Amino acid sequence: MKVQPLKDRVFVKYSSEEERTKGGLYIPDAAKEKPQRGTVQAVGSEVKGVKKGEEVLFDRYSGSKIKLDDEEYLIIKEEDILGVLS
Repeated sequence: MKVQPLKDRVFVKYSSEEERTKGGLYIPDAAKEKPQRGTVQAVGSEVKGVKKGEEVLFDRYSGSKIKLDDEEYLIIKEEDILGVLS
């Protein structure tokens, strides 16, 4: 399924990293207090700061999460993107 965001929205493939403590316990995403990351899948017509394929950081509470074909995605406004990873 192909999704084309509108105006200033960005469609991001959400990627959450599992982290472990030194004792071997997994830290769930809900317990993390750091920005999330993902890969841009598509951009709206008014987006100028990011391009398809770039890895971006965004605030954990921004946008709307959706699930398509057992993959997690996020639709966020361009202004909610904190930075681009290189």
